Amino acid sequence: MTPQSGSAGDVLTLISAGSATTRSDLARLTGLARSTISQRVDALIERGLVEETESGESTGGRPPRQLRLHTEDHAFAGVDLGATHCRVALLDISGNVLAECEDKLLIGEGPEVVLAHVDKRLDRLLDEAGRPRAMLRAVGIGVPGPVEFATGRPNNPPIMPGWNDYPVPEYFAGVEVLVDNDVNVMALGEHRNAFAGAGHLLFVKVGTGIGCGIVADGKLHRGAQGSAGDIGHIRVSGHDDAGCRCGNSACLEAVAGGAAIARRLTELGLAAESGADVVALVQAGNTQALRLVREAGRHIGEVLAGLVNFFNPEVIVIGGALSRVHEHLLAGIRETVYRRSLPLATHHLSITPSRTGINAAALGAGILAIEHYLSPDNINRIVNAS
Repeated sequence: MTPQSGSAGDVLTLISAGSATTRSDLARLTGLARSTISQRVDALIERGLVEETESGESTGGRPPRQLRLHTEDHAFAGVDLGATHCRVALLDISGNVLAECEDKLLIGEGPEVVLAHVDKRLDRLLDEAGRPRAMLRAVGIGVPGPVEFATGRPNNPPIMPGWNDYPVPEYFAGVEVLVDNDVNVMALGEHRNAFAGAGHLLFVKVGTGIGCGIVADGKLHRGAQGSAGDIGHIRVSGHDDAGCRCGNSACLEAVAGGAAIARRLTELGLAAESGADVVALVQAGNTQALRLVREAGRHIGEVLAGLVNFFNPEVIVIGGALSRVHEHLLAGIRETVYRRSLPLATHHLSITPSRTGINAAALGAGILAIEHYLSPDNINRIVNAS
């Protein structure tokens, strides 16, 4: 960091990352004069963003005062909207969970019904945490479909009737709202909570459909229009008879998704309507279900092998409904990836089940909100406005 970039927002970034815990640390890292650092820090303290305590160890003189984020007067929410559920997590500014809840809720009921439910749950969780609504600074929402991230509007989501181009952020008054695809926020939640040291990560959600969240150089990669990672519609050779909801055939989702496996099990005379039914059959030891899940893993691995050669990730995380039988799914994935990818690309590659599990999307959506709020540009805006 150069003196020219040492704004209040940049100073807060160093404090929130733990890179600087004293004013002396900030002066050393930024190269700014101590008087300038004091101005920046005092402004952040005045706005309730930073607090300073006398808890440092003395090196002979007066103990240095320690800087840290002020957590008490801020709250953020992460909302995970699935096809049949709503999970909400209330976080403090450091990402610690203050309260959380989960309800059954059909996304197909439409934005007015679903968002009204979310709004009520936000009020309830804030009450539980003893924080007034005015302390809610930002909300992140993950939805099961493509989103134009810049506007927060869903874009022709196949399983979200009535949501296309709906202005989700405008529904919530008095708080900033960010909306993203669910697998993107899952990738963010998994990276920040379990693999923060990995610069390049792929999070693959295997549920009814298949999607991928991409972390490159520690940041979410959404692509030009926000559709990066839609691997469920990459063609799988030899499956021209597998029609996909997108109108094409032989898409990975139509071959190896939870719904596709359930249909094949039904054709074999087994009762299966969803990925959850597939999981139940596998957990019951059904050999047909075991075979099809491992076969699906091989098909997913075929697509991932190409991504490994192209993107060279350090970690591939497998999440979603079918990850609950990850020992069988990952066996098929690993078999194909390690066989078809370049040795250099797989030398240090880890393919692992999700560590954050069902909380990945809600936590990731909350982190999305926090990181937006703490971004240098936003902090500078807050400080300058005050």
